[in-house]
Amino acid sequence: MKVMGILNITPDSFSDGGKYINPEKAILQAKKMIQEGVDIIDVGGESTRPGSTPVELQEEIARVIPVIKKLSTEIDIPISIDTYKAEVAHLAIKAGATIINDIWAGRKDPQMHQVMADANVPVILMHNRIPEEENEDLRNIVEAVKKELTQTIHLALQAGIKKEHIIIDPGIGFAKTLEQNIKLIQNINELKELGYPVMLAASKKRTIRALAKADDAQALEIGTIATTCYAYLKNIDYIRVHDVKQNKIAINTLKNLKGSANI
Repeated sequence: MKVMGILNITPDSFSDGGKYINPEKAILQAKKMIQEGVDIIDVGGESTRPGSTPVELQEEIARVIPVIKKLSTEIDIPISIDTYKAEVAHLAIKAGATIINDIWAGRKDPQMHQVMADANVPVILMHNRIPEEENEDLRNIVEAVKKELTQTIHLALQAGIKKEHIIIDPGIGFAKTLEQNIKLIQNINELKELGYPVMLAASKKRTIRALAKADDAQALEIGTIATTCYAYLKNIDYIRVHDVKQNKIAINTLKNLKGSANI
């Protein structure tokens, strides 16, 4: 399992909003995550928490591009750009990013699929819904997400995105009820039946609060680690988290217990 570390260049993200809005602090945080064993750094300039304010294109560019440019010259691990805007993704790739992580899977911006195909880099396609799609019966959330991700993947392949570049994300916390989010995590291994690597991005979200039955900072941290362990045992490929060190320790412990790492 690879660990993607979250680097929010935003003033309003739910977990660490404002901490790394300063580029120099963002760079230091990225280097700290590298020391902790992170495999990918995911740079985002717009919060996607419920009720967040959309960020104008130029503001998002101003937040993330300088950080990516500097990071790409100082670190040697992959940098991901977390955006649904094609222009931001295009400029981020030019600046040194090597992964595109889109919460709308290329469906929000009509130019995004082309940017993804032209960039010829791995892309993370997340399950999401627009309001007019939400009237479908979602009692079987796992099958519904598999069906809709299949449609999403088809569109990506039609646009010229290579099959080997696609990673899928069930979209925990996006256009789903609490019960549906929990059901998806419980059965996340079923998404691997689609034939693509799977990423779980549930770090410190409301679903973790519900599972932990607490919402203080320590509960969210420990609850996220427990979810990481669950995903590891389900053979999930990627985990996206705020606290790299703690989650990396949990994964390494499980590897040693399973006998897949040397002690």
